[in-house]
Amino acid sequence: MSLWTSTDIAGATGGTASADFAVSGIAFDSREVGAGDLFIAMSGENDDGHRFVDNAFARGAAGAIVSQPVAHPHVLVADAAAALNALGVASRARLDSSGRGARVTGVTGSVGKTGTKEALAAALSRVPDTKVHRSVKSYNNHTGVPLSLARMPVDTDYAVFEMGMNHAGEIAALTRLVRPHVAVITAIAPAHIEFFADEAAIADAKGEIFGGLESGGTAIIPFDSAHRERLIGHARGYAANILTFGSGEGADVRAHQAVATSRGTLVTATLPGAELCFTVGQHGAHWVSNALAVIAAVHALGGDLAVAGLALADLEDLSGRGARYTVRAGDGTALVIDESYNANAVSMAATLNMLGRETATRRIAVLGEMGELGAASEALHHGLAEPLIAANVDFALLVGPAMAPLARALEGKVEMRHVADAAAAAEQIGSIIAPGDAVLVKGSNYVGMSVVVAVLRNA
Repeated sequence: MSLWTSTDIAGATGGTASADFAVSGIAFDSREVGAGDLFIAMSGENDDGHRFVDNAFARGAAGAIVSQPVAHPHVLVADAAAALNALGVASRARLDSSGRGARVTGVTGSVGKTGTKEALAAALSRVPDTKVHRSVKSYNNHTGVPLSLARMPVDTDYAVFEMGMNHAGEIAALTRLVRPHVAVITAIAPAHIEFFADEAAIADAKGEIFGGLESGGTAIIPFDSAHRERLIGHARGYAANILTFGSGEGADVRAHQAVATSRGTLVTATLPGAELCFTVGQHGAHWVSNALAVIAAVHALGGDLAVAGLALADLEDLSGRGARYTVRAGDGTALVIDESYNANAVSMAATLNMLGRETATRRIAVLGEMGELGAASEALHHGLAEPLIAANVDFALLVGPAMAPLARALEGKVEMRHVADAAAAAEQIGSIIAPGDAVLVKGSNYVGMSVVVAVLRNA
């Protein structure tokens, strides 16, 4: 079954098809085009997608959306970006008209979005003959969300979409596209606080997700958040049901026991009308919170909770978000915990706490600076000293100029080294690690801490 025909695309976008064609996938990066895909020639500030149309067809594209005629099968539109948005809207509309009773979940939050999205999709997919569609990677912005929608097959049973933002109003636009039946907020933290007055304003921006809820929808909110009541206030008026999750007394989905094991964390949770015991295959308290959000969403969707528990136990490592690797170190091996994809103060503290629980000869933290913190940058970087020391870190390799406040806070307390960038950290890490070490690598995405993980894995 094709994903879209040229007739469908033209109808959805108001464009004109040059020929009949059908596509099985969609991409707006020509390097990601596969056989049978639709290539969308987007024009940005720095480049024009029309330059790559020939390359897309050389890679097997079956058609393209363009804003100027090309010598390949295409749908001509006035604006390719607007056409992508329209295709996403049409995809969501045809899901409603498919007659399958498909259910859509939207996920946002300052931390844990991608992991929760992946875990929820895995939990729903575990049921035989169930077709689940989800956002790939972290496609969660004004282009990634409509692309993920447009890629959704018409025979989908469940869809899970991640939504991100760094300014107020962005989630509101995305949730109107997704129109979720269940809307999840994972956690609130001072990510992107450079663009907000305070953390409460970040909570307000995340709370925009509830404005897109379908009639009868459910809002899922972190009970242990300092902004719980604020988020509940945003949900009222849009959500028919509100579920909270967490470890605190009174949470609707509550972990009343969580025991760390070699396989992850064994959790006993209560929820409305049920009790569930399951293992979270990923390590750390932050993953327990993610798992509770997943269980709350499965409950709201009417899914199989027991099967969801099995799926959580079998979660695969996510590159850059908790993947664990055994690497060569001298005449032995070391453990590398790859949290290199992104970072803020809350996720840093959570992963340092996890490092502190590792049995190791030494605990090494390779930490890149955190971005988009504005005037709060110095205080938030300095504040990492407390969780780092509490984790009994033996050596800290700090990366980037913004880490200077943390370096000063650690002087005389923890052995450390402060370097300018990830390339310098990658160059020096081989001489630092030794057999039996546990090494945490984390930092904001723009710092490029993944290069440190690559060096360690290829040692």
